[in-house]
Amino acid sequence: MGDLYLEELVLRKKTLKDKIIIVGLIAFGFYLWVGAFMWSFSLLYLLPAVMVTIIAVIVLPRLNVEWEYTYVDAELDVDKIFNRARRKRVGTYEIKKAEIIAPANSHRLDYHNNNKKMKVMDCTSLFPERQKKVYAMIIEDEKYGMLKVLFEPSQDMITDMSRRAPRTVFFD
Repeated sequence: MGDLYLEELVLRKKTLKDKIIIVGLIAFGFYLWVGAFMWSFSLLYLLPAVMVTIIAVIVLPRLNVEWEYTYVDAELDVDKIFNRARRKRVGTYEIKKAEIIAPANSHRLDYHNNNKKMKVMDCTSLFPERQKKVYAMIIEDEKYGMLKVLFEPSQDMITDMSRRAPRTVFFD
């Protein structure tokens, strides 16, 4: 009866590493295909050109990433969407099991930020203008142990989280 369903879709910014991979694959593939045509389809150029093209077809769509946060009945599902077509479930987290949920730059996370064994899962857009909206959730995970999930919830989502777990969610 009191169920709340919220979705948030966040497009991830392409990093410098992503841009170098894109330009490198396209330039190297173009060079190999031009060489293959100039040398009458020589296997020296044709075989690597076909291999680079196949690698580009596999790798390039994986660099276009969106994050989807689905919040239903005090559970946060985080999905990674590749090229607006394929979806991979990153995790499902119960808000009541979280140790703390606070803005990523909050002083309340100082104790947890010094934990070197904690895995950090960055599910943010990486845009500098959205850094104030980034929240960190510290939660115990079966797969990773202590996990710090960075995400960008909507205001309605974070308000309902604080209503469901008032001693866990902080706004400062």
